[in-house]
Amino acid sequence: MGLSVACASVYGVTRWSFELKHAEEFDRHIELVRHVVRETREPLDLGALQHKLNDYFLTHPEAAVELWAGSRRIYSSQRLVDPRNWTSRVVTLDGIALGDQPVEAKLALNVGGDQVLLKRLAWTLVGAAGLGTVLVSFTGALLVRRGLRPLNRLAAQTAAAGPHHPGLRIEASGYASELQPWIVQFNALLQRAEDAYAQLEAFNADVAHELRTPLSNMIAQVEVELGQARSQAVLQEVLSSHLEEARRLSSVVTDMLFLSKADRGAKARRNEAGSLAREVEAVAEFHEAALEEAQLTLKVKGDAEVHMDAGLIRRALSNLVSNAVRYARPKTLVLVEIQRAAGLVEISVVNFGPSISEEAMPRLFERFYRADQSRAGSSSHHGLGLSIVAAIARMHGGSTFASSARGVTRIGFTVAHDSTNT
Repeated sequence: MGLSVACASVYGVTRWSFELKHAEEFDRHIELVRHVVRETREPLDLGALQHKLNDYFLTHPEAAVELWAGSRRIYSSQRLVDPRNWTSRVVTLDGIALGDQPVEAKLALNVGGDQVLLKRLAWTLVGAAGLGTVLVSFTGALLVRRGLRPLNRLAAQTAAAGPHHPGLRIEASGYASELQPWIVQFNALLQRAEDAYAQLEAFNADVAHELRTPLSNMIAQVEVELGQARSQAVLQEVLSSHLEEARRLSSVVTDMLFLSKADRGAKARRNEAGSLAREVEAVAEFHEAALEEAQLTLKVKGDAEVHMDAGLIRRALSNLVSNAVRYARPKTLVLVEIQRAAGLVEISVVNFGPSISEEAMPRLFERFYRADQSRAGSSSHHGLGLSIVAAIARMHGGSTFASSARGVTRIGFTVAHDSTNT
């Protein structure tokens, strides 16, 4: 389109230049005829006029002139004029008359050569525009195809990524700098998707394992009891056992639903600022019987007021205290420490007992993971307590931490706060 406009503009300018040239030539020849007529008009000497004009137009074959007085032709340069190649103009010679008739000059110019040039120029420009359009289209198609080649390669590599090719990534250095940020983000997305997929597979396996055992126990026990007559007391005992298993299953399902909600990005409702030490005391009162049975003493060190969801914070504290009671040595202290650190409030529960192995530490907050074999004692808990602590920390804009060495285990979490007053 641009090339066609440029060619049309060139043709228009050239044609306009020729028209200007023709106008200048008309003016020059008319002025000469007017000058010759004035020299021979007192009185008008037709013989001298014809002689002078013949001398001029014989040396200017590109022009021809006729002089008319009314219907009488008083001069002609005697040249055949082809109307296809000549253009003419009629001019009245002011102040010059033959008798009472004004003299008019009919001047013709040969523009055949210019018309041929214009025609050739037109065909040349049409050819150039057509050829240029073809070349531009062909070159543009090649350039677009070449430019899209990296995108096609990227699309093929993207299509190859998936669960069947774990760890497959796109090397950003092989692409243009404009595409590299997109590739980096896409690789990050692949990593997140693979992590989520791996977590989902592990979660499904853990859930199946966790639910299969109690369900198998319940089914086997029911089959045994139905196989022979039982007294009412025995059946009540069986139903009580089944009720306990059903409550355990219900607890697992409830915890899984809570973790699923937290994984979808749910945020805690921040109520008015409250005292964390007061929440710990409420949790300690709930665990008072378990603490006495384990011969443990709970102590709170520090305090902070934060905007929090008190119910969730109590649940996280209860899980940590329960975990500490489960593994602490009798007649020791369970210490709950509250302190501020870099815009966060840090809550940690410390117990004294067998240390957690280094292999177990990275997996401590995974779902259904139990570090019981790494520590003394046994437990019937289902392994979601610390996972719930991590979820509650995330919902409050914080994270979890843990350390265990030389018989001292510290597990806790942080929460973000809008304002903190100790």
